[in-house]
Amino acid sequence: MAEPPVALTALPVPAYGRSSLAELLPSVLASLGVAGEAGALRLAPTTRAVVLLVDGLGARLLRRHADAAPFLSSLGARELTAGFPSTTATSLASFGTGTPPGEHGVTGYTSWVEEVEATVGWLGWSPVGSREDLRSRLVPELLQPRATAFERAVAAGVEVTVAAPATFDGSGLTRAVLRGGAYRGAVTGGDAIATAVAGSRAGARSLVYCYTPDLDLTGHVRGVASEAWRDQLRLVDAFAEQLAARLPAGTVLHVTADHGMVDVPDEARVDADACDVLREGVRALAGEPRARHVHAEPGAAADVLARWSALLGDRMWVGTRDAAVEAGLLGPVVGAAARARTGDVLAVATGEVAVVRRSVEPRFSALLGQHGALTDDELLVPLLSTGP
Repeated sequence: MAEPPVALTALPVPAYGRSSLAELLPSVLASLGVAGEAGALRLAPTTRAVVLLVDGLGARLLRRHADAAPFLSSLGARELTAGFPSTTATSLASFGTGTPPGEHGVTGYTSWVEEVEATVGWLGWSPVGSREDLRSRLVPELLQPRATAFERAVAAGVEVTVAAPATFDGSGLTRAVLRGGAYRGAVTGGDAIATAVAGSRAGARSLVYCYTPDLDLTGHVRGVASEAWRDQLRLVDAFAEQLAARLPAGTVLHVTADHGMVDVPDEARVDADACDVLREGVRALAGEPRARHVHAEPGAAADVLARWSALLGDRMWVGTRDAAVEAGLLGPVVGAAARARTGDVLAVATGEVAVVRRSVEPRFSALLGQHGALTDDELLVPLLSTGP
């Protein structure tokens, strides 16, 4: 007997305005004495702060494997939520701007963007399946024009340093949501530590943003239940411990993440490219395997909703854009751009399932570790802090 459809009320709503990732940098700026910044997280006052973002370090994963991360597990801890979907591009946009997805407009790993009539991958700032550089047609600073947290910090006299991989310097996403301050591209983990330590000594007040991607990559390829993932977590723990030990006295280190992750075995993946039911009436399929934005052909939205619900409704919440917006999944304010980049139909995983595209997204579809949905393992991220 088929399971009943998943109700919208079964989905948690990210804690926008209270304890989501969007509140972190404004709260850090408030702790540094920057006027006008909302300090929703009530962080202790300081003159120097370092924020280390570990890609893929879900709060529940860290708790489950605390023995592999003794240093991180020893820090003062609370839980934040990512936004919707729980994915790097959306989370970094919320983190960097201090706003929910409905305001910054980066609505997934990929989004259908009317301005260029293409499904755009935000990490590469290019159309899916193409290497075209869209930065001249989709200018990052115009796509997301409001001042970032780093720009606001600099304007207030705080020395801002970004210690992140050199390959992301000048990328479309960096320019859109993480611009401001001095980008000191790191080539290795050790280089990132040295750069972060130097940046934390700059000026009378300093803010350093440090980012490490390797735990996420390991989880995607090997899975979060693998020994490889646990070994990478041990390396992350050592990285954070060494960074904390090298920082100037009085510097506060905050460690967080952009999302968690779950393993989805091959037999639980549904290939939309090989399924006529999921393709019929669909203009564009965006998002990611566990949080799909389905853009329908004109007049076909109701039929698309019915077909997706019939096939997937026992394993995913399948509903309309209006229902998702009214429930607050994108935040309390949803601008025109974010609304247009949200599917007519959304399919959000609640169980062990992923809607992949083996022809269009072959590498992405082959990954064992996935995220994007609103389960605790994907949505909840840690906030670990040294000091008070």
